[in-house]
Amino acid sequence: MTIPAQFDAKTIENKWYDYWMKNNYFHSEPDHRTPYTIVIPPPNVTGVLHMGHMLNNTIQDVLIRRARLKGFNACWVPGTDHASIATEAKVVAKLKAEGINKNDLTREEFLAHAWEWTDKYGGVILDQLKKLGASCDWERTKFTMDPDMSASVIKSFVDLYNKGLIYRGYRMVNWDPEAKTTLSDEEVIYEEQQGKLFFLKYKIEGSEDFLTIATTRPETIFGDTAICINPNDERFTHLKGKKAIVPICGRVIPIIEDEYVDVEFGTGCLKVTPAHDMNDKTLGEKHNLEIVDIFNEDATLNSFGLHYQGKDRFVVRTEIAKELEEIGALAKTEIHLNKVGTSERTKAVIEPRLSDQWFLKMEELVKPAIKSVLETGDIKLHPKRFENTYAHWLNNIRDWNISRQLWWGQQIPAYYYGDGKEDFVVAENIEDALALAKEKTSNNSLTTADLKQDVDALDTWFSSWLWPMSVFGGIMDPESPDFKYYYPTNDLVTGPDILFFWVARMIIAGYEYAGEKPFTNVYLTGLVRDKQRRKMSKSLGNSPDPLDLIDKFGADGVRVGLLLSASAGNDIMFDEELCNQGKAFSNKIWNAFKLIKGWEVSETIAQPESSKVAIEWYEAKLQQTLVDIEDNFEKYRISDSLMAIYKLVWDDFCSWFLEMIKPAYQQPIDKTTFDKAIEMLESNLKLLHPFMPFLTEEIWHLIADRTAEEALIVSTWPELKPFNASLISDFENTIEVISGIRTIRKDKNIPFKDAIELKAINSENISTYFDTIVTKLGNISAFEYVSAKVDGALSFRVKSNEYFIPISGGNIDVEAEIAKLTTELVYTQGFLKSVQAKLSNEKFVAGAPEKVLANEKQKEADALAKIATIEQSIAGLK
Repeated sequence: MTIPAQFDAKTIENKWYDYWMKNNYFHSEPDHRTPYTIVIPPPNVTGVLHMGHMLNNTIQDVLIRRARLKGFNACWVPGTDHASIATEAKVVAKLKAEGINKNDLTREEFLAHAWEWTDKYGGVILDQLKKLGASCDWERTKFTMDPDMSASVIKSFVDLYNKGLIYRGYRMVNWDPEAKTTLSDEEVIYEEQQGKLFFLKYKIEGSEDFLTIATTRPETIFGDTAICINPNDERFTHLKGKKAIVPICGRVIPIIEDEYVDVEFGTGCLKVTPAHDMNDKTLGEKHNLEIVDIFNEDATLNSFGLHYQGKDRFVVRTEIAKELEEIGALAKTEIHLNKVGTSERTKAVIEPRLSDQWFLKMEELVKPAIKSVLETGDIKLHPKRFENTYAHWLNNIRDWNISRQLWWGQQIPAYYYGDGKEDFVVAENIEDALALAKEKTSNNSLTTADLKQDVDALDTWFSSWLWPMSVFGGIMDPESPDFKYYYPTNDLVTGPDILFFWVARMIIAGYEYAGEKPFTNVYLTGLVRDKQRRKMSKSLGNSPDPLDLIDKFGADGVRVGLLLSASAGNDIMFDEELCNQGKAFSNKIWNAFKLIKGWEVSETIAQPESSKVAIEWYEAKLQQTLVDIEDNFEKYRISDSLMAIYKLVWDDFCSWFLEMIKPAYQQPIDKTTFDKAIEMLESNLKLLHPFMPFLTEEIWHLIADRTAEEALIVSTWPELKPFNASLISDFENTIEVISGIRTIRKDKNIPFKDAIELKAINSENISTYFDTIVTKLGNISAFEYVSAKVDGALSFRVKSNEYFIPISGGNIDVEAEIAKLTTELVYTQGFLKSVQAKLSNEKFVAGAPEKVLANEKQKEADALAKIATIEQSIAGLK
């Protein structure tokens, strides 16, 4: 079989992915094996692959491929999320570009456009994941708006409503004026922004006096319905019971008293705008104040804004400040830092707004989710420190606003049969709703034409919180064979930014509907940042296209590059050089394979002792590494697992093992050693396969002709066996001996082809097991143990053992060597003197940190040892 000179990632990636798909290795069906299940965090249906997806899905693929090799029935369910706000915004923008206004369409017409958009652009990201090597069970691909998935969402809503957990309420909500929908508290990001504090003058009715109010939002004065003072504030005793006049609009409003007012903030007076501030609404209810809503749904002012009607709130803020100044109602402005709520999806500044919405009571639902993570440990977060974030969210949970003023999504299954707010029933379909409405009203003449379904859609998270159950049909049919076999799943890999939005809610839903956890482990990845620690974004131009990276470095190279820097929960400082490192690793493995396959094999020559020793050592080293790998996987240190394999293959296999067994130039290798080398290479490929699937499958099939049943993807993970740890520690000393020999050869310009003698005083009785390795790799003509120092020889130490290379035969210029060593001795003595001067300085010793002091003492010890060795070398040369 001809082996290409270079590893060509582009050629083999398509070849092996097609082969895996053709042989259906990714698909899983329930059987006698233990299942290992992962559900993908469903990306937005309109999304494209970015670096965060690359990291997250590479980790999932590593876990699923390893589980497959370990004999589990591995099932990785892919899919996409309908992402109501993001997708609807894209469809609205597309329609706008075509001159179509969403408001001119019926719901059905708009949804037709949305489905057309989804069919055209949706799922692109799943195809892109295939380029990465993701071994998902594509036959199980799900979309959160699939009919069965939507049915699960509706069934869940009806069930929770019937349990008394879902209710409709008129509340102050977070309004996104760009998406024109409400958001839950968790979808609001609070950012510190620099703005202004405006000091406004309100005249006191019936006098020339005025009071001053400090506000960050002068445009909201049109909604003011009271001024509030603290009853204990003596500065305003004279205002009690009076009324004030709102500037510009001239509305007369009462001056009320409440201890809620902070006497230290601003002027100590507070304007009360119940329609546009949560705290003001509470005050308004307490004091029975009028509510004046001044905003349209897009945050432009309505008719209450008088001549500012139709203008955006931020435009009005600038313009009204000028008008207030012109009429003498603006006392001053100050720069002010303020925390501003912004939409997690659209980045628009959130507007508090009173609205009828649907809510889910969370107080009781959340309890099993708190217990399973924070008390029993049934569910483990990796890294554990995220438990604090989890606890903060769940211990302070509020009712979940689950309705959205959108059309793209599952329509709320509430059906109105009258004009009153309570004139509705909740049912899975209109036929059931009609039966309930007839029963509720005792009006048997009602028809479906009399029912009007709620126009709002459900929050996207209300569908994705069912994901681990609904993908296996567990909501619609809890006795489904798939659900009973695959649920609960094993591992969830996601980002900490959706720990509450999605992870906690899935846990809540799991206990509510299945009575058990949805997964056992949650691996929280960090954010992928650039090497300057900046978050990757299109605007900064620092986010590379993952497909370009794969094209440049190969999928395996990119996977390795990402994972080498990806410790759990920590942000990844991404640098393309990491992918280059991954590509170099691919080439290293490829060249090692080519080297082995290039050897001529002889069935007649005997196995050298050095090869026998090398094999025993590498088998022990592989087993030791396997122990480390298993431990790291158990602790979800995926990066550390890869690094252990990386070092094993690059350092131990390529740099040492192959050198130890390599036959002499143009000589054959014995078959016993060759077969073992192939066996060790195959073990390496098995360990590497979850991380580098394409390269390893290619080499696996180049080693030998394999049937589909013998493919690497369905091979077996190396078995843990007992090993001799002393072999590994003894070889560390051997490495130092070989390094000492190579250093002398380099320093003295002794070519490797020239054999040299080696003598040693073994004062520590260190194992001589690797002497044949030292002899081979040092090109030693004779290796002898002696009882005394060897005169006329160069020497070096490894621990307490001293090694000598006799210099007879004119290998070096003795006089020049003595001169060189003398120069080095004088320098080292001078260095020692400076260190000892520091250590004899009482002031330095008394004030220096313990670590610094220990460092200086180590310098002294090292210098003394070096001086002794140099002096011995000089003495041996004289």
